[in-house]
Amino acid sequence: MSATLPVAQALLGLVVFLGIAWAVSENRRAFDGRTVLMGLALQVILATIILKVGFVQSAFLWIAQGIGSLKDATCEGTKFVFGYLGGGECPFELKHETSPFIFAFQALPMVIVISAISMLLFHWKVLPYLVRSFSHVLRKTLRIGGALGVCCAAKVFLGQTEAPLLIRPYLGKVSRSELFTVMTAGMATTSASLMVLYGSILENTIASPISHILTASIISIPAAIVISRIMVPQTKGNDTSGEMVVPYEFSGSMDAVSRGAQDGLQLFLAVIAMLITMLALVKLLNIFLAIFPPVGGEALSLQRIFGYVFAPITWLMGIDWKEAIPAGNLLGTKTALNEVLAFVGLSELPAGTLSEHTKTIMTYALCGFANLGSIGIQIGTMGTLAPERRTEIISLGFKALLAGTIASCMSGTLVGMLHWLG
Repeated sequence: MSATLPVAQALLGLVVFLGIAWAVSENRRAFDGRTVLMGLALQVILATIILKVGFVQSAFLWIAQGIGSLKDATCEGTKFVFGYLGGGECPFELKHETSPFIFAFQALPMVIVISAISMLLFHWKVLPYLVRSFSHVLRKTLRIGGALGVCCAAKVFLGQTEAPLLIRPYLGKVSRSELFTVMTAGMATTSASLMVLYGSILENTIASPISHILTASIISIPAAIVISRIMVPQTKGNDTSGEMVVPYEFSGSMDAVSRGAQDGLQLFLAVIAMLITMLALVKLLNIFLAIFPPVGGEALSLQRIFGYVFAPITWLMGIDWKEAIPAGNLLGTKTALNEVLAFVGLSELPAGTLSEHTKTIMTYALCGFANLGSIGIQIGTMGTLAPERRTEIISLGFKALLAGTIASCMSGTLVGMLHWLG
């Protein structure tokens, strides 16, 4: 297949995505062309370096292998605690085509381990150093304030509830535009703890999923800044004085590991509760939709509706139209429900439904917290950190969801273009 058509299709998609952001802007006349061009250039440069430069690719593959070793190490713990449920030897013979894999006991415990390691790296000053380094790049290229730069850089590794803690003293002072960028960055990216979970889900779907997911979280930051600045333009000077505030105090390395494990356990239980509830609600809704007359010879379902509604969006990302509907279903599932269910759906698609190229694009598009539930999470978290701005945060919630979705889609579109351009 010639690269000309999908590349032109993707270029059109980037223009449309930027156009949507401008159309819903609070101040269309305040469009900052320099920030948009610099942000897009930074996203292209980062993606090209990570995906095309040999030694950087090798480094990311090494990280992925390290995550694989962590997974094996975690399995030793789950086998001891849960026995055969956690990956140990099964004491009985399984029926034909029955999988011994149990998601809650073999995949989710990695969330606890990674959370503990993240806290340890924070205590050892490794994560703060990485955050400050990336923050410096963002501040110099995109001319954003110090507090905003720290928060956006931290979002590569931390969740949307943890990253704002690093700039807590400044949340009440930043401009409306900067506040919106913090919210958009939270929607457009994921966290280190959940990266591993996504990688476990996709390990038999695409090659080296962890390296792709980490890349997605990095390159979506410039896109989030660009889209947020278009939708809510900065009309006054940046807060350039903000520096990272350390929100954790540990007595030692074991205290950091213990605190991280406790936080990871809360996330572990939250993911289990969310998956059970959401899957049950989807099933109930599909039972209700089945009451209506079939469409196209098949019963209506939430997945089919999502497929048709979001198909044009996935087509604009450079995906062939014959794959746009199942891809649209995944994007709709992520937006209405959450990205974990969308990744599960991607991993369970019948062979041949999507090409390897489309699976890669969708991995980037799905890698973010932009869903309806995250609006409530941001209101609860940031509204607590800056109670005087709670009303403003509420008013920006749905806009942040839209901005985060566009940013993730831009990342998928860009990666697809790089693939076709070689």
